[in-house]
Amino acid sequence: ERNQRLFYKLLIDNVEELLPVVYTPTVGEACQKYGSIFRRPQGLYLSLKEKGKILQVLKNWPERSIQVVVVTDGERILGLGDLGCQGMGIPVGKLALYTALGSVRPSACLPITIDVGTNNGSLLKDEFYIGLKKKRATGQEYYEFLHEFMCAVKQNYGEKILIQFEDFANHNAFELLGRYKNTHLVFNDDIQGTAAVVLAGLVAALKQLSRNLVDQTFLFLGAGEAGTGMAELIALEMSKQGNTSVAEARKRIWLVDSKGLIVESRMESLQEFKKPWAHDHEPIEELLDAVKAIKPTVLIGSSGVGRTFTKEVIEAMTAVNEKPVIMALSNPTSQSECTAEEAYTWSQGRAIFASGSPFDPVQINGKVFVPGQANNAYIFPGLGLGLVISGAIRVHDQMLLVAAEELGGQVSGENFNKGMIYPPFSKIRDISAHIAAKVAAKAYELGVATRLPQPTDLIKYAKSCMYSPVYRNYRLNIFCPTEGFSSHSPGPHF
Repeated sequence: ERNQRLFYKLLIDNVEELLPVVYTPTVGEACQKYGSIFRRPQGLYLSLKEKGKILQVLKNWPERSIQVVVVTDGERILGLGDLGCQGMGIPVGKLALYTALGSVRPSACLPITIDVGTNNGSLLKDEFYIGLKKKRATGQEYYEFLHEFMCAVKQNYGEKILIQFEDFANHNAFELLGRYKNTHLVFNDDIQGTAAVVLAGLVAALKQLSRNLVDQTFLFLGAGEAGTGMAELIALEMSKQGNTSVAEARKRIWLVDSKGLIVESRMESLQEFKKPWAHDHEPIEELLDAVKAIKPTVLIGSSGVGRTFTKEVIEAMTAVNEKPVIMALSNPTSQSECTAEEAYTWSQGRAIFASGSPFDPVQINGKVFVPGQANNAYIFPGLGLGLVISGAIRVHDQMLLVAAEELGGQVSGENFNKGMIYPPFSKIRDISAHIAAKVAAKAYELGVATRLPQPTDLIKYAKSCMYSPVYRNYRLNIFCPTEGFSSHSPGPHF
């Protein structure tokens, strides 16, 4: 709030240390307490009271050249549930990372919270709650308001404005992405960003293990927007690598939701986005029994429920795999399916582990393991930069695949030997530039780029477009009490 340049300079120079402060896990606590710590508004609030006037409200924002909008309605903040207007911490935090990691200039970023009420009873009774004190709007009222918002953003900022959806509830997240992916430049970080960063980790791990993606069997705990989004992108990559159909690739991917394994006998009661994952198998209610029956090589958690990868589950994975890949992705830390220490200890140091929230290194039998963090911040800043520099008007799945492949390719053997399946965050700006170049190249290839002609060296071009909070170097002629000022100057000068 006091010095934006200094903030980004500090963040960029100390990104590994400060990322957990700017984003997961601290951002979750900040959202929970947002009404109590609120000092001045950051971002733009659009409430139901502005229905019919959203375009007018957008025009009140002082910056005109906006390139990226991150928007939430606060209904599903991380694994914390409905935080209503207090979810503003998410778009603010995401856009801070867009600037620090993807180098989109701060003035081109606009955080927005859609206030349609909240179903959080404690917030409705809280005198410090900053949003509308009413139950959430749903159905036609909700979608009409969101449609006015989407149209107003495009009208005000143009065809190339990137709109990133954050922390919408499952039923709205899939609906909004499906409605607008063919008419707007839209991206859902929970569905697509999480999927891309998880795929990148798998690409890196399997490369180091000399295993093929198409030969793996996947089991997901959690079949919401994150779980099904990951599963679909993995199936697309398996289809690409194996030269087979996506439907065939899906057969190697199994999902468990709150009612157990998703199987064909449950088809009529399943939500639409779960139906592609209903395979022919007898019903199984417990995760442990599913692991024993399916014998997956990769276990991925996106359930939002902590401590569900129990000792028995990890031991069952280890019993059927020499090197089980275990990804406990739910945020914040308290909601993680297991800790790094649990995964390494219960697998006798054999697990290839990554989590959604950061965990400290773990020592097992004299060896130190550095757990990887499957943080969306590896993907979305570079993806966004690539869309911006190419002037893309649509996001395609192929862009997500090349972004994931590029990130996975950045992991060295030295990183992997420490237990890491993601590169160190200290290199994130360079990684983002490479991801941006791949995404931009794919945009040109697909014919959705509008910034013409195409630059010959996209990596160089991406780096030239990156925002840097540079401080000028000043030289001071130091005053020496015994000699006075230098003869050519009446005093200290810059």
